Amino acid sequence: MGKRLWVERNKDGSWDAFSEDGAHLKFGKGKGLFSPGDLAKVALAACGALSSQFAVENALGEGHGATIVADGKYDADDDRYVSFEEHISVDATDAHLSDEDAAKLEERIRRHIKKSCTVEHTYEQATPVRLDVEVRK
Repeated sequence: MGKRLWVERNKDGSWDAFSEDGAHLKFGKGKGLFSPGDLAKVALAACGALSSQFAVENALGEGHGATIVADGKYDADDDRYVSFEEHISVDATDAHLSDEDAAKLEERIRRHIKKSCTVEHTYEQATPVRLDVEVRK
């Protein structure tokens, strides 16, 4: 099993997500809050960002990174996302890369994400979810 996560409801109707190692995120429905669908897209973009970081820093230097925009096509009838899209933008203007070096960086980013992005690997497969409900009394 991976890192233990849990969510708790707040009095204002929002929710807090926690991890056993101290991470925290607020979510819910409403202005200024990520919805669970938003978090699915954030997870995909975050995974791409972390997976591509080595390739980008190797080419452009420490501290450089990509901007990743994730979106999805939502099917309201089935209440699910049927596809996701990612757009990765790397600002390499200060590096003055040749066309060949820019193409190599693009390919390295693609390879790193394909190899290391657990979220993408999960979304590309039919992933079963087991639901267990306990009502304590």
